Amino acid sequence: MTALTARSASLASQALPEAWRDVDVALYRWVLHHGGDPDTARAAAWLSLADGQGHSALDLRSPPHESMPAWGTVQIARLAASPWVQTRSAQAEGAAAPPTRPFILDGEHLYLARNHRAESAVASALRCRRAHATSRTAPPDAAVLDALFPASANAAEARQRSAVQNALGHRLLVLTGGPGTGKTTTVLRMLLVLSRAWLADNGALPRIRVCAPTGKAAQRLGQSMREGAALIQPHLTQSDFAWNAHLDAALAHPASTVHRILGSRGRQGGFRFKRREQLPCDIVVVDEASMLDLELLRALLAALREDTLLLLVGDADQLTSVGTGSVLMDIVTAMEAEARGDLTRLEHCFRADTALIPIHGAVRAGDPAGFAEAFRTAATLGRAQHRAITDFASLRHALDHWQARLHASLFNTALDITASVERDDSAALATRLAVLQQQQLLCALREGPFGADALTAMLARGLRRWPELSAWQDQSWYPGRCVMVSRNDAAAGLFNGDVGICVRVRDEASETCLQVAFEPTPDAAQAGQRVRLFDPNTLPPHQDAFALTIHKSQGSEYQHVTVLLPPDPQSPLLNRQTLYTGLSRAKTSIEVWASDAAIDRAITRTLQRHGCLAERMGVSQPTALASAPAAVAMGPNQDGT
Repeated sequence: MTALTARSASLASQALPEAWRDVDVALYRWVLHHGGDPDTARAAAWLSLADGQGHSALDLRSPPHESMPAWGTVQIARLAASPWVQTRSAQAEGAAAPPTRPFILDGEHLYLARNHRAESAVASALRCRRAHATSRTAPPDAAVLDALFPASANAAEARQRSAVQNALGHRLLVLTGGPGTGKTTTVLRMLLVLSRAWLADNGALPRIRVCAPTGKAAQRLGQSMREGAALIQPHLTQSDFAWNAHLDAALAHPASTVHRILGSRGRQGGFRFKRREQLPCDIVVVDEASMLDLELLRALLAALREDTLLLLVGDADQLTSVGTGSVLMDIVTAMEAEARGDLTRLEHCFRADTALIPIHGAVRAGDPAGFAEAFRTAATLGRAQHRAITDFASLRHALDHWQARLHASLFNTALDITASVERDDSAALATRLAVLQQQQLLCALREGPFGADALTAMLARGLRRWPELSAWQDQSWYPGRCVMVSRNDAAAGLFNGDVGICVRVRDEASETCLQVAFEPTPDAAQAGQRVRLFDPNTLPPHQDAFALTIHKSQGSEYQHVTVLLPPDPQSPLLNRQTLYTGLSRAKTSIEVWASDAAIDRAITRTLQRHGCLAERMGVSQPTALASAPAAVAMGPNQDGT
């Protein structure tokens, strides 16, 4: 055994932090085995852990994990001198040459080379888009705005009107706001104005594509676009301006996923459209942009022509992406620090039932007292309920009530889920599919006794004991079974996150069989299809969906939502983004299953992902949702989504 091998074996056998995963330990040992010093090897392992948690960088002064000690000036200086580490001065931002070392030290932030390259590229592209904004067409005048906003005196629409008025002359626009704030109708009006200007400047209608990071979000976007168009079209036909052609341009292509419009090569990796072959689009809208990760946004920006307008839409206060970074939050932070008219934050909610809005506001503000007061007010209106869940016994009791709620939705005067319907009876099938939107149990955790997996299994067992389903007790499929697709199947048009319900269907020969009903694809919905049916045996990989993680629920809305928080007040899943995202899925009413201590902890903690995207865009401090007494660094793998 050589001296180097003996040394690395000795170091590798030393006690290692319990927080490290197998892959982190493997990287630590690999660096040692190839001659790296112990400090560099440990830094690499902690960086690997941070990357797995969604951070684009490891902040050496303020580590994301509590068991990692902060590094001092001397340690950072030694790390900078390591042959494994390249400093930012050696790998200047925007340089064409790729990094020659696996780790990049940028100030006090340590990066994997790929994350540093992606973050620098995204920041550079966004800065360029903001700096080179030009306008050849005058902003819409009052007559145009009045045609788009018939209730022009309505103060609640002032920000929507301002967003439309400021839409021209930019290559990057961001529209952020919570549920019910009118983002979709505002986007449609912006597209009408942009299309009108494009026609005037270029003599042709623009090529517009709308997309979202996931198939489910794209499906929801397509539905929202159609509903928004139906809402504003009566006003457009009464105006003195010809809007129909521009509305047709906005809806010409059904909503799709970002991967699909980029031409994903699937398992081969990469995309068809990139810097050398750019997207043939003039305007690209990305909804649910909070789900964008750093690498996907980098790929999208590289594929866009310089004169293509990118419009990012989403709720910057929601949970960040499952992948690396918190790009929408960072972009909003940077743009708010330097106002240029290219960012609009919508705050007024237009839903008829506004009892939940003060609750959302209190969570975003990190105000436990305000939350308690808003919750009490909503409770008196029958819109909110709190169950103190502190142990498994109290959870089982709450699940009994939830089972009764499920039973009432599947068996009532308007619906018997076991009754068969004709295959072509789209109205009856749509009624069954609508059950999925009535209520949903959302969990912060995926694993463990308080996680979505365990609760889904318990609820499924409970359903099988219902007398109405006795004929299917020994079968894997039964009427009312709710499932979520867990792997994309482009050929079938089913994507990760799509939810369906099992129903009984009669064919032309009056033969009855079980089928799984899903919402139509954007293409099918545009053609008037309301429901898609699949043989259960042909579905891609899937799982029961009686309870979902809050992460998986993003992009969805339900009439009633129950949010289950971990009972441990120290759980890293207790943060305001998790609570806000779960509660804001509800349109009408909410329940919170948690102890008072867990609720207060969630409200007073903010999730922060480490990285410097906002700094690179021109902000002096890294991103944070809002000031709070405590912050928690968290990644997607902690709830398993």
